[in-house]
Amino acid sequence: MTLHRDHDLSKLPAPNTLSSQSSCCLPARKRPGIETATTQPAHQAVKELQTSSEIVDVPGGIALVGTNEPLLPVDGEGPLRKKRVKPFRIDACTVTNARFQTFVSETGYITDAERIGDSFVFAGLLPPEHPDGPRVAEAPWWQAVPGACWRAPTGPGSENTWQSDHPVVHVSWNDACAFAEWAGGRLPTETEWEHAARGGLGDTRFPWGDREPDDEAFFPCNIWQGTFPEKNLERDGYFATAPAKSFEPNGYGLYNVVGNVWEWTAQSFKVKSLKKAVAKTQAGKKGYKLTKGGSFLCHASYCYRYRIAARTATSPDSSTSHQGFRLVYDHNRQPMPS
Repeated sequence: MTLHRDHDLSKLPAPNTLSSQSSCCLPARKRPGIETATTQPAHQAVKELQTSSEIVDVPGGIALVGTNEPLLPVDGEGPLRKKRVKPFRIDACTVTNARFQTFVSETGYITDAERIGDSFVFAGLLPPEHPDGPRVAEAPWWQAVPGACWRAPTGPGSENTWQSDHPVVHVSWNDACAFAEWAGGRLPTETEWEHAARGGLGDTRFPWGDREPDDEAFFPCNIWQGTFPEKNLERDGYFATAPAKSFEPNGYGLYNVVGNVWEWTAQSFKVKSLKKAVAKTQAGKKGYKLTKGGSFLCHASYCYRYRIAARTATSPDSSTSHQGFRLVYDHNRQPMPS
């Protein structure tokens, strides 16, 4: 993907702003009444799209979910809970452009972004001369770009800029569900996602332990370094997405489980709280879906959600430059050779 680091995001105009009911790290389309996926008929046979080394086994047992030290309580990060989980398998990496292209080639599937006609693009990925368009009021670095989609990540003319081994982006929850049905898997629950992300370490903040990433010397994942959104120092090696299989895997063999791209889960976003301030903040999110893991745009000073317990929400038809997914597979449903 061609990157445009010289784009001065500190002076972004906002002549025509969009409203967002989600957190500004994941802008959501304001389309009421959208609750469930609308998918095209899927293959009934389970597809073996990965080698055995790319699907990892996660043991069952007592899973930890959440934290007793929430840093963003309004998101429902706490408290720490214990839940029993059955063994399952999970993609070592998020679904790549190459895998998604195979799915589209075999089914003719049309994503929500293609059907609706636009998707949210991080302005730092756009050339300075790119026409300005509607931006999210609370986060003007997000621009709705006509024609932006998984195959053209910054709009028309960018069809050949994506890389096959990078995570597919500009995919909605609906799109992820359609892919999962075709591939013989499903999206993980929050419990499964956190259990896999912890990699057997227990109550830790990150998949590698509790050491904090920084802007100087420790870069265990693909997040922002520098001042968001004006300057990314790129000290982790990436301005936007990194290859799906990069950085060190966690204890269960999962790559980029935090940072890189947000990951859709199977369930709706809910916050259990009786506080009026929390209820007001989360109002209007009925039917929104839970996402986990943070992305390449996260930084502790802005969106400190690249922690295992962190969570946020967006509408099921929304898509952005940093939204992807990975699948889980039940042990009682074995993939069949394609």
